[in-house]
Amino acid sequence: MAFGQHPRWILGREIHPRAAARAASKIPARILVGGTRYPGNLRLPSGMNESLSAARAFLGVERSVLGRPWRGRLDAAGEARALAIAQVHGTGDLLSRVLAGRGITPGNAQDYLDPTLQNLLPDPYCLKDMEAAARRIAGAIERGETVAVFGDYDVDGAAASALLHDYFQACGTPCLIHIPDRIFEGYGPNVEAIGNLAREGAKLLVAVDCGTMSHAPLSEAARLGLDPIVLDHHQAPEVLPEAIVVNPNRQDDLSTLGYLCAAGVVFMTLVAVQRSLRERGFFSASRPMPDLLAGLDLVALATVADVAPLTGLNRAFVAKGLALLHARGRPGLRILGDIAGIAGPLTPYHLGFLIGPRINAGGRIGDAALGARLLSLTDLGEARRIAEALDRLNRERQELERATLEEAEAQALDRLDIASSAVIVAAGEGWHPGIAGLVASRLKEKFRRPAFAIAFDANGVGTGSGRSIAGVDLGRVVRAAAEAGILVKGGGHAMAAGITVARERLNDFKCFLEENLAAPVAAARAEATLLIDAALTAAGANANLLACLARGGPYGAGNPEPVFALPAHRLADIANVGNGHVRLRAVAGNGAKIDGIAFRAASEPIGHALYAARGGLVHLAGTLVNDGFAAKERVQLRLLDMAPADGPSPPLRQP
Repeated sequence: MAFGQHPRWILGREIHPRAAARAASKIPARILVGGTRYPGNLRLPSGMNESLSAARAFLGVERSVLGRPWRGRLDAAGEARALAIAQVHGTGDLLSRVLAGRGITPGNAQDYLDPTLQNLLPDPYCLKDMEAAARRIAGAIERGETVAVFGDYDVDGAAASALLHDYFQACGTPCLIHIPDRIFEGYGPNVEAIGNLAREGAKLLVAVDCGTMSHAPLSEAARLGLDPIVLDHHQAPEVLPEAIVVNPNRQDDLSTLGYLCAAGVVFMTLVAVQRSLRERGFFSASRPMPDLLAGLDLVALATVADVAPLTGLNRAFVAKGLALLHARGRPGLRILGDIAGIAGPLTPYHLGFLIGPRINAGGRIGDAALGARLLSLTDLGEARRIAEALDRLNRERQELERATLEEAEAQALDRLDIASSAVIVAAGEGWHPGIAGLVASRLKEKFRRPAFAIAFDANGVGTGSGRSIAGVDLGRVVRAAAEAGILVKGGGHAMAAGITVARERLNDFKCFLEENLAAPVAAARAEATLLIDAALTAAGANANLLACLARGGPYGAGNPEPVFALPAHRLADIANVGNGHVRLRAVAGNGAKIDGIAFRAASEPIGHALYAARGGLVHLAGTLVNDGFAAKERVQLRLLDMAPADGPSPPLRQP
């Protein structure tokens, strides 16, 4: 069989661009493999193996449209690991390469492909102070005490609060939920709200997704007779508040579960509480044990929306939670998904980009309690009312974000030397603090470095959020700035942080960031590459491929979606769609075509490059998704990057 006749896949690591163009123009599509044999015992042409191992850049791309080199995800050891996985588990070349590229070995591949709680859930008492927390919560349930849940106003806080509410309700325990107003109360427990909860009869206060640094409010809770418990995951200082604090990111916690979101910590806590209640003989035929697994849909939602890494226990949480979500048993999520226009099974993409933002909208610019109420409702009419309100708030949030982002980007370009600044700090009077994190995220994406957006009020107090890039620990620097007295308060984790700063200390904060982050940002940006799992042509991007890849999912933070390069495809159609997105159609040399989308790219370099290259040959890189509805399968490329194609241009055939 000749090289050009090989059926179906092009899989590979380092291919000379001219060879890639020739291959893409001749084959229906499959894989250009970076090994000595193709599937079906097809050998590479003489000299091809040497070029595969000698070249460093994938498809010869040393600098893409976005200024990045492309590299194969697998090194030589990874190639060997992929081969071993395929031989031991029969997973095939492509899936084996995807697994190997995420650090999977033949020894743990089976558990990775089938993540189960039975294999991955540790004893909850491995978390510091978990036994004490479980005993106190179980005691409250046994005695019928009123429990107050104080949650954060984001998706993780709402889901964690709803988890506790559902469990207490199932046990017949009175439960009050308080979600603070972002504007008037700010983040975390506050004295006034705790006083109100005490007057309503609460005897136990459980702070979820907050509280690790709330020394004064939790001391006030204890003074008022509320025993305080904190179930959190944010990075913690050495000195903790006077409370039972269960947080895998405590400095003295050895559980290695620091990747959990707050809802994950709450689930672990409920496992421990259920054990304690069972030991006390609390359950009976007339009072059955609550079904803990029924809450995994909320844990999955929170894990994805909070961008927690999909590794270890989180993979089991999300895999099992997605199965529950597919059953559409929770009214609030079912209705919200329908309003968002989601057809077919929910995926991490839907949770992170369609469901999560709508739940967050209440906490950002509306009633912060809407999300937690929606997630714990059983009444269909009330669930629809709240879901529609959240959808409306989300549209308002999008408009606010768009206007503020324009101002923030203009400010960054006007005031800063982008080439030499390690961190982008944009600030404005009258900006809505609820969208600061979203604006910071967009600035980070545009300028490819950590970014802060800060909203100042009339009193000169700025409330802001920061977002970081891989390899730069933002939370650590923010905590250091707070300890140095530069910030009124600040905290977070490696990739995101929240701050409060006085206007007169803003420049001090900027200088502190530059001084402490210049070196790590420079190092992280120097190492920024686009890692490619494989190359394929349009005909290979089909439903069978997606089904194969799904076995390695769920994909997300910590388990990145496979990235594919489409070598030497002609851009046949380009058009702006939606709110600044660019739609494209690419055609391989054999006439096979694939549709694609570049999100928020219309006014960005990649959008301009797409229009400039219309009708020409380019290398495209992106992820693949099913963009069809119901039983119809339609594979779409979500474009991440592109580069000019080298070599001869194959003729464009009409499909």
